[in-house]
Amino acid sequence: MSLLTEPVGVSHFLVVGAVMFVTGAICMATKRNALGVLMGIELVLNGANINFVAFGSKYLREESLGLDGQLIALFVIVLAAAEAAVALAIALSFYNNHATIDVDQADELKG
Repeated sequence: MSLLTEPVGVSHFLVVGAVMFVTGAICMATKRNALGVLMGIELVLNGANINFVAFGSKYLREESLGLDGQLIALFVIVLAAAEAAVALAIALSFYNNHATIDVDQADELKG
C-alpha cells in the first residue's frame, strides 16, 4: 500500500516532522534576516516535536502510557518560548543600534 492510501499512522507524522525539520534548516541557512532565521529555528523545533510525539505514540509501544514523547515535546516548547523571547530582545536591541536586522551586519559585534 502507498503512504497516501493507508490510514493516518506514525509514518505520516514522521514524514510531516521531517519535512518541517528540513524546511526549517533550509530557512536558517538561507535567510539573511534575523527574524527569518528565528522562524527557521521554530520550524526545526516544531518538526522535532512532531517526531517526539509520533515516537511516543501507542502504536509503537503498547506497554506504557505513551506520554514520553508528549513530555519531551512540552519541554522543547518551553525552551523554544524562552529562546524566542531572548532572541527577539537581541534583535530589537540590534535594530535600535544599527537600524537593520541583517545578520551580515552582526560582524560589528566582535569584542
